[in-house]
Amino acid sequence: MKNNTKIKPELIAPAGNMEKMKTAFAFGADAVYLGIPDFSLRVRVNDFTMAGISEATKYAHNLGKKVYATVNIFAHNGHLKKLPEHIKKLKKIGVDGIFVSDPAVLGEVKKIWPKAKIILSTQANCTNWQAAKFWLKEGAKRIILSRELELSEIKEIRKRVPKLELECFIHGALCMAYSGRCFLSKYFNDRNANLGDCSQPCRWNYFISAENHETLELVEEKHGSYLLNSKDLCLIKKVPEMIEAGISAFKIEGRAKSVYYLANVVGAYRKAIDVIQESKKTPLRQGFAGQARKQKNNELNFLYKELEEKLYHRGYTEGFMFGKGETAQNLDNSHKIPEWEFCGQVVKNKNLKIKNKKYDNEIIVKIHNTMKVGDEIEILRPSYDIIKMRLKKMINAENGKEIQEAHGGGSEDAVFLEIKQDVPEFSVIRRRMT
Repeated sequence: MKNNTKIKPELIAPAGNMEKMKTAFAFGADAVYLGIPDFSLRVRVNDFTMAGISEATKYAHNLGKKVYATVNIFAHNGHLKKLPEHIKKLKKIGVDGIFVSDPAVLGEVKKIWPKAKIILSTQANCTNWQAAKFWLKEGAKRIILSRELELSEIKEIRKRVPKLELECFIHGALCMAYSGRCFLSKYFNDRNANLGDCSQPCRWNYFISAENHETLELVEEKHGSYLLNSKDLCLIKKVPEMIEAGISAFKIEGRAKSVYYLANVVGAYRKAIDVIQESKKTPLRQGFAGQARKQKNNELNFLYKELEEKLYHRGYTEGFMFGKGETAQNLDNSHKIPEWEFCGQVVKNKNLKIKNKKYDNEIIVKIHNTMKVGDEIEILRPSYDIIKMRLKKMINAENGKEIQEAHGGGSEDAVFLEIKQDVPEFSVIRRRMT
């Protein structure tokens, strides 16, 4: 692949289940990554089986999208016994690529599926151009670069290894350990982070105890400090620089996150990438360059503000990508709590009949959290357009009766709302917390 910075980067989203995958695609993801617990770095909050991966791949290919399978654990001897059959199944399904971090796994993929697109996981800690060149010779077509790299280093790798595709994380949780190679979870809870079963002890509340002035001990404590708690990565304002650097793919973290997270984050980065690409296509008359640049920056600032104010997060950082001038630790709390709460997702946008009644201009919403008549709500559509309104009426989708409030998981877990604008399926709804 030539070093062509005009190539539109692939936007890759996490998928912990089918619902999340469909939401990611609806909001503009070009590809998703997923895996089964046995070989993936997500053992919990992961609903996929091999049958599910097959169904997901067919769904994606019908949309012209891609599915990448994660086989990126640090394999032990026991895993190697099951590995060949797993790779054979992925080959039969026809996934678009396989994430690996272990040389043994890479070797098995090459032997069983020589034409597979091998993508080196960030777990392999590729941090320099000679290592990148080595992995290219070993069969990797793409490398997910270490999170610890600066953009200048990525540019040098791109220049020296132009045939290699480069992928970078652009948004999501960061690990306090080097590229996620952490052993605290295994030590404290006997849950191996490098086999996808991390209990996230870095998010705990600690205080430092010095006994007899000889040793320092970390102890989880209610009124301590979150001294290992990293802020979350957010590079949406830096999308122009990353596109210019020739990065092939932008990756979002979060297979354990909700459909609401995916809708907001995938939709925001889709919008950012498209805004930058469109600005390059439009020839500028003399004197209008500054105005166009201002409009682009305003759009990116708006998207950042949406992600900052409408989602749970740990505070945002640009990580190592653009230098190390700011602290990347959130010492004060485990999360920043937004004023807005996810309350539902649109599951159908057709006119439906219920008990011989027909409601015009309605959408049917699957309720996730409490929603009440009178709430100030926002509906985020896949185009990243936002409908702002006061909720005036709800109808129970099961019995057709008008209701004043609905609760996720209860008898009113699906409701009709009357909306004048077009609201596509997979749109998400949030309400302002009172």
